[in-house]
Order: sequence, then structure tokens, then C-alpha cells
Amino acid sequence: MTTRYKTIIPEILHSIGDLADEYGIGCYLVGGYVRDMVMQRPCTDIDIMVIGDPVPFAKAIRDKLNGKNFVLFERFRTAQLELADPKQGVFKVELVGARKESYNPDSRKPVTLIGTLDDDLLRRDFTINALALVLNREGRNQIIDHFHGVEDINFRTLRTPLDPEQTFSDDPLRMMRAARFAAQLEFRLLPDVVEAMKTMHERVKIVSMERISNEFFKIMLSPRPSTGLIILYETGVMKEIMPEVAAMAGIEQFDGLGHKDTLFHTFQVIDNVAAKSENLWLRMSALLHDIGKPATKRFTKSAGWTFHGHDAVGIRIVDKIFKYMHWPLDPMEYVKKMVRLHHRPIPLSKEEISDSAIRRLMFDSGEDLQDLMNLCRADVTSKNPRKVFQIMSNFNQVEKKISEVGEKDLLAKWRPPISGQDIMDTLGLPESRIVGMIKKRMENAVIDGLIPYDRIAALEYIKKLYQELGNDTNPAG
Repeated sequence: MTTRYKTIIPEILHSIGDLADEYGIGCYLVGGYVRDMVMQRPCTDIDIMVIGDPVPFAKAIRDKLNGKNFVLFERFRTAQLELADPKQGVFKVELVGARKESYNPDSRKPVTLIGTLDDDLLRRDFTINALALVLNREGRNQIIDHFHGVEDINFRTLRTPLDPEQTFSDDPLRMMRAARFAAQLEFRLLPDVVEAMKTMHERVKIVSMERISNEFFKIMLSPRPSTGLIILYETGVMKEIMPEVAAMAGIEQFDGLGHKDTLFHTFQVIDNVAAKSENLWLRMSALLHDIGKPATKRFTKSAGWTFHGHDAVGIRIVDKIFKYMHWPLDPMEYVKKMVRLHHRPIPLSKEEISDSAIRRLMFDSGEDLQDLMNLCRADVTSKNPRKVFQIMSNFNQVEKKISEVGEKDLLAKWRPPISGQDIMDTLGLPESRIVGMIKKRMENAVIDGLIPYDRIAALEYIKKLYQELGNDTNPAG
């Protein structure tokens, strides 16, 4: 099916099409840009497919259209560069040659052969991405749509050009992409796509964790991440990529008492956070805040279901997940902090709040205090409106108290008034465990309001403390 699509494409694409005519090659805009153009979504990443050798054509584009940051992958017949459009700014452009692929069942690496336009569109993951827009003068702006992709866009459905089991076998990452498009574009997966994912979910294990994580991040950054996460869980993909997350699902009954389904509670918390913040790692903190609950779940007749220590267990699991998922390690301490502290404000909201407790919360959360409070508010998922209102009112009181204490900025950037070196110099001690202990006691005294935040007061405090401990204390001990 070929349709002339009424749209204004960037001038730079007209120039590329004109240049293709000079070289006598077919040239098409393909993939996500065409899809987003039909959906009237902004997109700055352009994929162009040519019939023939893309390498000399890519070099011609670079030279004649002032391409920047040119990178050529001659072995893969692919080139990347940046092009400036006079009206729409800078675009990232990738050029590839039309190809067809075949796969060995035991490998995720395809055997790639030079192909036709039809071959190239047939190998695409979903019909909404199997669209091509003609850039050559003859037929310019026509959309080639062999698989009714425009219709699927209009009906917001996700289908595969081939049998979905074959599509997912060829590249199992496409199962992650199915969940991502469902969450990102708010599309519905057709039943045969879902069933194929349930059948093929184990094959995702052959995909590199870097590729899996890249798609997972996109799901987590979507407007409503739970849409994609539920698909991953219900099809079995989640169990393969993050078994600790999948393990949070389910409700056990004992003596007629059940507990909240931790996984679906978690999905709601993530959506609550997503409604307020685009911070990926705060959203990840929401995903992992209860990750320690399955390992700490206990039932007693006196207390019912408990999850004592799930925050401490959760921190260890966070460390494990970051490493095997190959996530960047820089945000790991932030996520651990959120997991460790996510229950801290709750008891404060239920009782008379002391200045000391507020200072301790502010000190431990530091500059991430507001993120922590946002996570705690998102963690309220009760279906009882009166209960939610009461909890939120209590949180308001905590935040009011934080403002009243008036040390938010100070404690967010808090540094002790004296250093370990100051302690050693003042008391004549070598570096030792007792120095660390004295420093910690001094810090707690400042936070608890026992002494002011003042260098002289801190020095006097450590002298007195050392005397109380006794001069015969073994410094090396």
C-alpha cells in the first residue's frame, strides 16, 4: 500500500533526496521518524535507508551538506552524522543500506545480506516501524506501508510484520521494545503478540544486559511506566531479566490474613512518582524500595504479616541488581539511600515530632530530602480516601516542622565543624578507631542539638568526652 502523506518534511531531507537522484539510488526515510511524523510527535533522530551502497552516498552527504561528527561503520554499511536544517535545527542522521537478515536459533547475531526495500521493511520489529517515506523527487512524500502500519497507528495497536514468534526469535530484545512502546506510546499489544512473548520470554536471556537496560530505562521514563512493567511481568520477561522484582508478586494467606501484593503496589508507587518527577533514579528507587520484602516476609499470630529489616536487605539487593544489569554505578548510592530511608518519615508523621528527629532525617537524607519526601508520599497507595487524607496531612506536618527547624540548607550540605585530623591534633592521638568513635559522637551531639554548630564548642566537647572515656583508653584499639 502506497499513500501520499500530506506533511512538511525538513528541508534537509529534500536535499538528501535530491542528492540521491544525482547518484541514481532509491532513498527512503524509515522507522521511528515516519511513525512519529504520522503521530505528530517531535523527533530529531532520522533513519535513512538507501537501495545500494550507502557508504559513498554517506560521504557525499557529509561533503555536500556540511555534515558534522561523521562516523562510518563500513563493515556494517552504516554511517552516522549530524545535519543542520535551516528551520528545524540539528538532526542526528543514520544511513543504512537496505538489507535482509537470517538468524541462527542459538545466536542473537543475524547473518546480514544486501536486500531490497521490501526485504528491509519485512525485517522490522513492528508494523508501526515498517513504514518508508520516499525522498526521491519522483514519489516524494509517499509512504510505503505494506503491513498497514498507519492503520495500526490510528488504532493504537502493536503488531509484528511477520509471525510474532519468529519476530521475537530473530531479536528477543523486541519483547522489551513491545513493552516500551506500550508504555511510551500508549499502544495496545494484540493477543498474538502477548502470547508469543509468553512463549518466547526465556530467549531474552541471550540479549546483552546493556541492550536490555537501555530499553528498561525507556520504559521507566515513560509517562506511565506500569503499563510496560505489567507486560514484562505477565509475559514472564521480568522473571528473566530481574527475578528479584518478579518475586515481589503474589499474596499469601495465613489464618485468613493476607498482605498487599508488593509488586503491584510497587507499580502504583512508580506511577505516582512519575506523575511528579522525571528523575529516572527516583523512579528506580520507587521500583526497588520494597525489593527486600520477599526475603523478610514473616507471619506471627500476634503481629500478622511483617517485613522487618526489608530496607537493609533491600540495599544489598540493589547493589546486586546494579551490577548484573550493568547500570551506571554513580547513582547507586542515591538509590540505596532512598531504599534505606523510605520508611523514616512515616513514624515521624504519626507522633509528636522533635527537633532532634527532624535534624537526623535532614542530615541522613542531605540534599535528597525532597526526593525522599516525594517517594514517601508516592508510597501511600491505600484505596481508603480518609486514610490517604490523614497520612498526607501528617506528611504536611513533617514538612512544616522541617521548615520550622530552619536548618535545611545547612544540613543538606552539612560538614562536621571539626575534622578527624583536628581531633588527632587536639587530643594527641594517632589515626585509630577511637578517633572515629569520638568524631561520630561529636557529630551526633551537633545533630541532636546538644552543642551548637561551632568549631570551639566542638573542640571543647571532644576534650570533655575524651576525659570521660578515660586517658588510659588504648588509641590503637
